[in-house]
Amino acid sequence: MKKKPFAFRISESGYKTLQQKSKRGKVTMTEFLERSITDKEIVVVDGVQELISELKSIGRNLNQLTILANMGKVDVVYLADTKAQLSGIYEKLSAICEVIR
Repeated sequence: MKKKPFAFRISESGYKTLQQKSKRGKVTMTEFLERSITDKEIVVVDGVQELISELKSIGRNLNQLTILANMGKVDVVYLADTKAQLSGIYEKLSAICEVIR
């Protein structure tokens, strides 16, 4: 629980930098400052949202195929392309994880 208020003066350019960095890190300015002064890591990973969208799309397609298979409307499905897409996403995620470490 935060109980102690603290105020300080900062230049306009410093304020804009603080604002941009906290926005990029998807945290409040207070949280950004607290993490900065306590040497906690602030990790920003670009490109993950795009991978999440791809995974959701693949998941929706697989769910639709499962429904059709359970209804008896689909007997055989060729999933080699889907497997290749998932492998590509896995490789991109692995590369991102290596950069973070």
